[in-house]
Amino acid sequence: MSELLLPPEHRYAKIIKERSNEDGSELSILNLGPTHPATHGIFQNILLMDGERILDAEPTIGYIHRAFEKIAENRPFYQITPLTDRMNYCSSPINNMGWWMTLEKLLNIEVPKRAQYLRVIVMELARITDHLICNSILGVDTGAYTGFLYVFQFREKVYEIYEEICGARLTTNMGRIGGFERDWSPKAFELLNTFLEEFPPAWKEFENLFERNRIFIDRTVNVGAISAEKAMAYGFTGPNLRAAGVDYDVRVAQPYSSYEDFDFIIPVGKSGDTYDRFCVRNAEVWESLSIIRQALEKMPEGNEYHAEVPDYYLPPKEDVYHNMESLIYHFKIVMGEVPVPVAEIYHPVEGGNGELGFYLVTDGSRTPYRLHFRRPCFIYYQAYPEMIKGALLSDAIVILSSLNVIAGELDA
Repeated sequence: MSELLLPPEHRYAKIIKERSNEDGSELSILNLGPTHPATHGIFQNILLMDGERILDAEPTIGYIHRAFEKIAENRPFYQITPLTDRMNYCSSPINNMGWWMTLEKLLNIEVPKRAQYLRVIVMELARITDHLICNSILGVDTGAYTGFLYVFQFREKVYEIYEEICGARLTTNMGRIGGFERDWSPKAFELLNTFLEEFPPAWKEFENLFERNRIFIDRTVNVGAISAEKAMAYGFTGPNLRAAGVDYDVRVAQPYSSYEDFDFIIPVGKSGDTYDRFCVRNAEVWESLSIIRQALEKMPEGNEYHAEVPDYYLPPKEDVYHNMESLIYHFKIVMGEVPVPVAEIYHPVEGGNGELGFYLVTDGSRTPYRLHFRRPCFIYYQAYPEMIKGALLSDAIVILSSLNVIAGELDA
């Protein structure tokens, strides 16, 4: 059997034996994960160690693989949103909106401006919570628990906004083809304005706690650095690519949901190390707050929260109970009896971790013929073994934390 086909433990055992004979030093094999709090998910890294130094690494994934893409091929289009929720569950509304926009591209549906702005607000709230979790947990992984406890309350405040919009908090199943299932209530805007008032001072304090902290700087600067060329070769997108100095952002490169109407900058780093990834996410939170404020200021008048597409948008439940036409539309949509075009499309959005893409192939039936999720976590996790070679075990923890690998998105 070829050595490349052997499990890493067996190959490493041979290396250990050769190394031991060579200079008398001892190497060891360490399993980082799959059930270890520092891995931030159920995935394994088999490490070849020389003391605390990592000589080689091999990742193993698939421990929570749920076959979402195959399940989607047997579900009507409306029933796929709960699957998207459970990929990157730290920013699930972005996944939801991305899926609805994919279907709208397929069906050539124009969403009202107000609904697009509402989507922008909820997607930027999701980006804030995603970055908040990533950076505060990075603080925990470097030994600073206070920052995490301090800002985590604001994640709950965002979840209260989600709950007012759609009734759910973590896995939101938010939105519909053409917009939202209901208009936002006055309380939702009240909660949003309260968040915009209370969160910025707290986030500034969080930044002050870490960005010039000597211990944090020593643990993150020049740790897990990746060059722009190598990051692009691996297929990096999102904050991890921007930290390496590449100003690629789907919201600017391929605008959707009226992002072209808003003014914001794309924060970039230089070295692509753990510290730059942290700082880029910090800066993106400020840009998201700015986008939300602009969306509120520019919000069109009226109460249009969905497109007029009765063939695809579920009618109000009270109409279904009392109106035969609404009942027929409801039945046809839920049972998937409304035909869709035969097409092959791809639609990307800027997810919390980078470019989240939906590749959809339809054959005119009630379910996708093929649906593939471009999951940013799955792509950049492939670079992790190379990024930790030569590093200390403690460095491997913070590098993984700064990449923000979400196991639900990694395995899908």
